[in-house]
Amino acid sequence: MSKAPEGYDLSYDRPSVSEYLRLREDGGLSSYTREAAEKGLPGSLFAVTLRKDGRAIGMGRLIGDGGCFFQIVDIVVDSDHRGQGLGKVIMTALMDYIEETLPDTAYVSLLADVPANQLYTQYGFRETAPKTLGMSYRVRRNNEG
Repeated sequence: MSKAPEGYDLSYDRPSVSEYLRLREDGGLSSYTREAAEKGLPGSLFAVTLRKDGRAIGMGRLIGDGGCFFQIVDIVVDSDHRGQGLGKVIMTALMDYIEETLPDTAYVSLLADVPANQLYTQYGFRETAPKTLGMSYRVRRNNEG
């Protein structure tokens, strides 16, 4: 399994709801309500949290149906700790789990922001266009963003 650099602790669990919301905000990822995070986080198939001095400074999760389709989500490192290869530590832990646990025919996908896509190609992820295009739909109610 993946190891964290000296001074960091890698745990194979999901962050708390507060940690999750803080890391997403710090990382510039889309926001979610506390209620959505409370419901969604327990649905993680596998998750890793990277900590320094007990504080969550990075995370990554794998979600999916358990057999056919899986998605890597929530890869983020706190802005004060970027540029040290910690995203690779998180991805390596997720990929170790994927390679050791998922069925041989599993389809694993992710949505990559540029330039983070360069990290994911190091783990064998490839753009699917022009054969397929990623598409999304985001529910927004009450005039939220």
